Amino acid sequence: MKNITVLMGDGVSGEILSCAVKVLDRISQIYNLSFKYNYVPIGGRAYEETGFPLPNKTVEACLKSDAVLLGAVGDWKYDNLAPELRPEKALLGIRKKLNLFANLRPVKVFDELLFASPLKSEIARDIDIMIIRELTGDVYFGEPKGIITKQTLDNREIKVGFNNMIYDEDEIRRIAHVAFKSAQKRKKRVCCVDKANVLDVSRLFREITTDVSKEYNDVELSYMYVDNAAMQLIQNPRQFDVILTGNIFGDILSDEASTICGSLGMLPSASLSDGKTPYLYEPIHGSAPDLAGKNAVNPIATILSVAMMLNYSFDNKLACDSIYRAVKEVLKEGYRTRDIFEKGKELCTTSKITDLIIEKLR
Repeated sequence: MKNITVLMGDGVSGEILSCAVKVLDRISQIYNLSFKYNYVPIGGRAYEETGFPLPNKTVEACLKSDAVLLGAVGDWKYDNLAPELRPEKALLGIRKKLNLFANLRPVKVFDELLFASPLKSEIARDIDIMIIRELTGDVYFGEPKGIITKQTLDNREIKVGFNNMIYDEDEIRRIAHVAFKSAQKRKKRVCCVDKANVLDVSRLFREITTDVSKEYNDVELSYMYVDNAAMQLIQNPRQFDVILTGNIFGDILSDEASTICGSLGMLPSASLSDGKTPYLYEPIHGSAPDLAGKNAVNPIATILSVAMMLNYSFDNKLACDSIYRAVKEVLKEGYRTRDIFEKGKELCTTSKITDLIIEKLR
């Protein structure tokens, strides 16, 4: 029996999570697996129930599970809350509580969706990138941080905001090992993306990554400044295999790369710990409160996140591959949700495309 904590968030979260659970239930029948689900709130839903976006009971449930599945958090109606009470605060909190330091975002373009990519088909075809983003350091967690007032030379008081971009050697080493081990199972190339020409923290990031690379003689290591990497992702994305980068650069680059695939609704992610705490899986898109309850959102990113769960948490690549194959077959037969719709294809609801994918599982 595998215990899965399902984090019920905001907007379309409930709809996409129910689709993912239906897929897991079918997978359990095919592969003789057993899953038990524990539903707990997070984000705005948790705030409504408890007054906090990340209550202790949610953290405790996650720590007791074998894997965690998250929908999405956030809603415009919470925009005026104090920063510590906003739904998004729960994301940073759960990453810290579970020590989720490595975020894996596969960027893969299905041939059936080349039309939806903003890139020319000849550029987008056969893209297969793994972006590995450090998740618990950098400016999002660095201290000191804050907003203060400062006296200027002409005796005016002005506000000053600051965040500390910081990494220590151990944080860099552990994420670098994740990148090199991932590359060993792929095309054996790692590109370290940084800003080492101007940032001391990037120079350390590059130095430690270079040192770790000596333990992986079968993997080629290259370097690229983040501004150039942002351009190269558009001009020549197939040059990349594994991209290793820090938290803020990874946040930006992975969102940029997601547009290559035609829709945020197609991209899953996995956040890994050191193995002492469960991994967390989630789609990279937001909560889309404007689509909530309309049975119109694309559930494929969440379904593919379940595939990653089967692979990384439950060591069942056959089941993982079964989901990817089912998604590809459904797309090949012309079924589409509205975010990936094209003329001449069949427009599907959230529930219908989920049922079609389930029918293809084997």
